[in-house]
Amino acid sequence: MYFSGDPSSRKRVDLGGRSSKERDRKKLLEQTRLERERRLWQRKQNSAAIVIQRCFRGRKVVERERSKVRESFFNTYGKHCEHVTRYCFGPDSDFLRQLLFFNNPKYASDFAALVKICQLFQDFVHDSGDIVSLFAGTDYSSKRIIVEFRVKKLALICIQTVYENRFQWMSSNLMECTNFSSSARLLLEAVTLLIDPKLPWSCSTVSHLFQWNIYSLFRQILLTTKKTNLQDAVVADVSPLDRIIALVISHLGQTPCVCKKIEPHQSFSSQILSIPFLWRTYPHLKEIFSRPELSQYYFGEMALCVKDCNNVLPNDVAADLPGYACLLGNILEAAGVAFSHAVSFDAAVDFATISTYLLEAMPPLQASDGATKELIDDDMNLDDDMKPILNKNLEQQICDSIDPRFLQKLTNILLGSLSPSKGKPQNKGVEAVGAVCALLHVIFNVLPLERNMTVLAYRTELVPVLWKFMKSCHENQKWSSLSEQSAYVPPDSPGWLLPLAVFCPVYRHMLMIVDNEEFYEHEKPLPLNDIRLLIVILRQALWQLLWLNPVAPPNIRNSNSSTVMMKKHPHGFLQQRVCIVASELMSQLQDWNNRRQFTPPNEFQADGVDDHFIAQAIIESTRANDILKQASFLVPFTSRAKIFTSQLTAAKAEQGAHSVFSRTRFRIRRDRILEDSFDQLNTLSEEDLRGQMRISFINEFGVEEAGIDGGGIFKDFMENISRAAFDVQYGLFKETANHLLYPNPGSGLVHEQHLQYFHFLGTILAKAMFEGILVDIPFATFFLSKLKQKHNYLNDLPSLDPELYRHLLFLKHYENDISELELYFVILNNEYGEQAEEELLLGGKNVRVTNENVITYIHLVANHRLNFQIRQQSTHFLRGFQQLIQKDWIDMFNEHELQLLISGSVDGFDIDDLRAHTQYTGGYHKDHYVIEVFWEVIKNFSLDNQRKFLKFVTGCSRGPLLGFKYLEPQFCVQRAAGSASEETLDRLPTSATCMNLLKLPPYRSKEQMEQKLLYAINAAAGFDLS
Repeated sequence: MYFSGDPSSRKRVDLGGRSSKERDRKKLLEQTRLERERRLWQRKQNSAAIVIQRCFRGRKVVERERSKVRESFFNTYGKHCEHVTRYCFGPDSDFLRQLLFFNNPKYASDFAALVKICQLFQDFVHDSGDIVSLFAGTDYSSKRIIVEFRVKKLALICIQTVYENRFQWMSSNLMECTNFSSSARLLLEAVTLLIDPKLPWSCSTVSHLFQWNIYSLFRQILLTTKKTNLQDAVVADVSPLDRIIALVISHLGQTPCVCKKIEPHQSFSSQILSIPFLWRTYPHLKEIFSRPELSQYYFGEMALCVKDCNNVLPNDVAADLPGYACLLGNILEAAGVAFSHAVSFDAAVDFATISTYLLEAMPPLQASDGATKELIDDDMNLDDDMKPILNKNLEQQICDSIDPRFLQKLTNILLGSLSPSKGKPQNKGVEAVGAVCALLHVIFNVLPLERNMTVLAYRTELVPVLWKFMKSCHENQKWSSLSEQSAYVPPDSPGWLLPLAVFCPVYRHMLMIVDNEEFYEHEKPLPLNDIRLLIVILRQALWQLLWLNPVAPPNIRNSNSSTVMMKKHPHGFLQQRVCIVASELMSQLQDWNNRRQFTPPNEFQADGVDDHFIAQAIIESTRANDILKQASFLVPFTSRAKIFTSQLTAAKAEQGAHSVFSRTRFRIRRDRILEDSFDQLNTLSEEDLRGQMRISFINEFGVEEAGIDGGGIFKDFMENISRAAFDVQYGLFKETANHLLYPNPGSGLVHEQHLQYFHFLGTILAKAMFEGILVDIPFATFFLSKLKQKHNYLNDLPSLDPELYRHLLFLKHYENDISELELYFVILNNEYGEQAEEELLLGGKNVRVTNENVITYIHLVANHRLNFQIRQQSTHFLRGFQQLIQKDWIDMFNEHELQLLISGSVDGFDIDDLRAHTQYTGGYHKDHYVIEVFWEVIKNFSLDNQRKFLKFVTGCSRGPLLGFKYLEPQFCVQRAAGSASEETLDRLPTSATCMNLLKLPPYRSKEQMEQKLLYAINAAAGFDLS
């Protein structure tokens, strides 16, 4: 072919790589598929329409037939059933067959007929007393099938009729409502007769009712009854509905019963027990349910499905009445009655399991602390169902049900199989410990501890039984037995978690009440040998949780968020909870050990603390730092003291970098040191207090003392002002029998500005610690507790008033009638001759001390003396102290260790340690004969002269807390003169305390050196010798 010039004949090319024919083919296939689906859908619609039409026509036919039968029924038996006789109920009569066929609860005529028939039925039964012959005639066995069919259909229709017409109670007026209530009563009473357990068809009838989800119908009827507040109109003594439900629930679980098992979501527990405040309206039902054999059956049934309660329970009645909380409130209230009878161990275990999971699902309770909780932090990202929306009355029902008496009964039932006097615990004992610990762990974090702790500690065997169990598991390495059998914790978790979570707070509560004689002499509540083993268990557990396998969930110390965290992360919450309660118990045991040592102090320390750990502990948000905050006793005191020193050094360095004024100068008269210091230093800002201070002393002649303050004069100033301010003669502090200082409760009678002075003295003590200056101020332990913001208890009282403590113990162990002693809840204060009577509680002057309230009286007296009387002074002292020393810096020390930080060891200082860290200059060296004599003289000094010497050369009578290695600058001995002439040897040794320097002439004899040194350190010449 030749080119014709016509472009239309040119071949088209699809750059997409596919031909148009292929696209057309796919489009055609798609259209065909859609058309096929449309035809299929049309056929389904036609088929569905045919089925609907068939059903409709069938229903219409049935309705017509029912109308015919209804008309025939009323023609035969009368419109008001006036022609009905007892023989109409027999098996050969069409009476029941017709009634059961046409009856429709929504028709008024059918409703009236059914009510009349139920009334006649009850009259016939009342006359003859034989229900079986009424329905079966003389031969029940041959008519059994038709009789059972009619009876169970009649019972169901009666209940359905009440259910369908239940809203008439709400829509009718009072007269009509009363009439309807009497009609409903007749229907329900008829059902009560039909399901009598003595009848042969009882089981088949109840089983038939179960097939029609009868509990769901009961639930709607009950809720309607509660909403209308017409229960009194329905009930005379016990409502028939109450009796029906009681008969039905009593039927299950009995030996003759062959009913099929009900699905959990259709059960009595799910449908009925989740109705709010059920027992208030139906107290008879509560009595029936609380029977031991019945409650045991339903507790076992609930225990199988409680973990899946969200899928089992019906829809909530209201947003603030969730079904699981209503179920919990009802079973707790019923269990209080059930446990007053003999309850089996299995029932108690099942109940504990149910309560544990339901309590754990609870939102934070407002009633748990009697006050409105703060809102949960926004960063918690809570779901709506976790917000605190619980009804107040429901909260109150739950809180009131878990009262001390109830917990006492339940705990004793569960732990009765694991008595401390019995042998090695078996599987039953492990199950008991797991159940009671899981429940109490949840209760401790949902409800306030105080209301239940005393009962658990002193009226149950909880502490000795749990300790026996833990001791046995520890010695036999059987901890895994609990985690393997308990459903509350994962199988691979440590077995000691649950027991420790419960044991620690209860035993700690006991230690707050027990007195020193009981603890040390009588070894109650636990022997001292067992306490030593307990310390080992707690130490190992804390080290594993905090260092080896750390857990770091959000902070759970806030009581409101703790419930949320327990719900979202139960296992992590449990681990963190054990860390807290075990640390608190260990701290308390360490306090008891400090009062009177029963175990070496290093038993509280972990074995894995090394230099790597110490390096990490200084850094925030590290595992080691967390241990320092939560369980500081695991770290040796010297290591913590180093960390404290590094914190002070860092604070000083930061202050030096930001301070505008590097130093502040003060002129202080020695004979008016406290007043001058108060006037000049009390006005300083916190920034100035952290900065360097320069002191110039004015002697008694009004002349400024020689010497330039390079640090030594300031150290001397701190020692002197501490000695003057804390002198008991000044009236701000008093001494205990052991010469330990505490704030004078009557300081306001001595000084008008006493609270300002306490603030100032707190600042002075903090400044000494901030600068690393040890001061000789022996504080009472109960006052040092205030620096740690801790509360003091009865066992702290001997350090303040041993005589009062003995008198209180006499009352505690008094066996006769204490009311005869004529004591009241008042205390007499006597300060400087002024007597004042104070009430220990509101109206205390009219409340007599009796055997029942004597323990409360004892602890109120101790609280008044140890906390209340000195609260103002302690508060102001603490405010001044915290201007320089942060709370978290001293939180890692107990009171005994805090005293060491303030004053150092009471044993003086180590001469060998000072010699090992001494430098020499001016021709002296460590082997020089003068130096050899010098150290021999110092070593032979008395302790008092050794302290005077140290003050002479460093400005402070106590050495550094961690030894002279940390003295800055290091101690140095300098030769005072180049020649050993008589004039030189007649000079006294001098010092430069700012440089920790001793200028020592080369004395020729030991006697001369001793004489000159003693004269110099005892001359009290201030800094005129420097």
